[in-house]
Amino acid sequence: MKKRCFLKLISISLIISLFAGCASVATGGAQKKVKIVFGDPDWDSVRFHNAVAGFIAKTAFNLDTEEMKGTTPTTLLGLKNGDIDVLMEMWTDNIATYKDEIEKGTIKELGVNFDDNKQGFYVPRYVIYGDKSRGIAPMAPDLKSVADLAKYKDLFKDEEQPGKGRIYGALSGWDIDNVMYNKYKYYGLDKDFTYFRPGSDSAMVATFTSAYERGEAIVGYYWEPTWIMGKYDFVLLDDKPYNVTDFKDGKCACPSVRVTICGSNNLLEKAPEFSEFLKKYKTSSALTSKALSHMNETGATYEDTAKWFLKENNSLLDEWLPSDKAAEVRSALAL
Repeated sequence: MKKRCFLKLISISLIISLFAGCASVATGGAQKKVKIVFGDPDWDSVRFHNAVAGFIAKTAFNLDTEEMKGTTPTTLLGLKNGDIDVLMEMWTDNIATYKDEIEKGTIKELGVNFDDNKQGFYVPRYVIYGDKSRGIAPMAPDLKSVADLAKYKDLFKDEEQPGKGRIYGALSGWDIDNVMYNKYKYYGLDKDFTYFRPGSDSAMVATFTSAYERGEAIVGYYWEPTWIMGKYDFVLLDDKPYNVTDFKDGKCACPSVRVTICGSNNLLEKAPEFSEFLKKYKTSSALTSKALSHMNETGATYEDTAKWFLKENNSLLDEWLPSDKAAEVRSALAL
């Protein structure tokens, strides 16, 4: 009798287990979330945008997220192979094969994240206009363009080269450094200025921030979006209008780069609603710089900065998402 009851219990357990297994198959494994893998080519702004899109992926679309680190070439390869689902910042001018990749269909262009970025030679605004709140008088009120720098070697002194001014270039090895060095020579600045390349990104940051905090004159290469441009007030010096023929020779302004959002070939099928959101996702260089500045000043994480950003720019949710999805994100933000 005991044996029969025991066998019945085993049979019932097996039936229940089998039924549960079939139900799981029938529902397509509904318990398992779809995971979106973001590429991380190793700079702050893309990590910030990963955090913003990642937060929305979790709260509005019930998706899991992950980041895969790499260089620009390896993350592009990961996108082509399907190991990475999304790249939130594809700097199109820096990818020689970008147009071919899109035309061949190896990756999908979903939209434009921002296209108002700038780069070139910058000076603090107080150098030109002064800053009454800091007791700084204008140092070079007629300084407007790169060509005008020739008149101000004594203002931008090179302490290591008496009688010469100093212009800070980009980092050695960057493609833009060749352009800026050619510009330095094209405008004849090599006669009275040294072209000084900082040894690292951190050295470049320290040089610009320390000069600004002390209210000193400095001129050098920088770019947007960065936290420095979000925190401090710098002016990009004018140059001749950009044209593709003269750019690499340094004879004209740098172009704004079209920074796109790209997805793998299987993303649309894997997460169609999330893909539609990415097609509408658009920010600006200024918004990105402000977010990076907030992160730098507060020590906030990328995710906390993403939440702060969405609260500060709440109306973006209505541009990016259907009303029900926007409401879910606002609920998660406790707005």
